[in-house]
Amino acid sequence: MSTTEYQVTGMTCGHCELSIREEVSQIPGVEEIQVSAQTGKLIVSSASSIDDAVVLAAVDEAGYSAVRSL
Repeated sequence: MSTTEYQVTGMTCGHCELSIREEVSQIPGVEEIQVSAQTGKLIVSSASSIDDAVVLAAVDEAGYSAVRSL
């Protein structure tokens, strides 16, 4: 399993988390999503590696910006 962590800016509440979860869950191969407005973290787990650009585009579609955590 592949797990990647992102830092999201602009999240302030549970609705923000839900918006991001809905967009990222549409990416083929995503198996688990952890998102926290409190920490600003998004953790995406999948069976195989998912292109960062696809995840970042989904976050952008939800109205937020993100970068991959190192």
